[in-house]
Amino acid sequence: MIEVTDNAKNKAIQLMAEDGKPEHFIRVGVKGGGCSGLMYDLTFDNKISDEDKELESNGIKVVVDKKSYLYLVGTTLDYSGGLNGKGFVFVNPNANRTCGCGESFSL
Repeated sequence: MIEVTDNAKNKAIQLMAEDGKPEHFIRVGVKGGGCSGLMYDLTFDNKISDEDKELESNGIKVVVDKKSYLYLVGTTLDYSGGLNGKGFVFVNPNANRTCGCGESFSL
């Protein structure tokens, strides 16, 4: 399960509306790269494949490819607008190490 906080939900809905894509959902994934070996990938999408896992958290649809899901089980998606930077934040209990920017991790 991936939990979406109220802050992340509200920001995602706002961004999708601004882009004229209110029918889209959040797609999260993991890909190789970054200073710690793996990077988070977050986009807004409206296409689902057979390789995807559909979830709902806090009233918002989240889609994850099955391979990435293994890395993201138990993750919380938040949004921070504070002085330390703005953006979506992944709080992943599976990550042993993260980089300073929070965009990459290792297991």
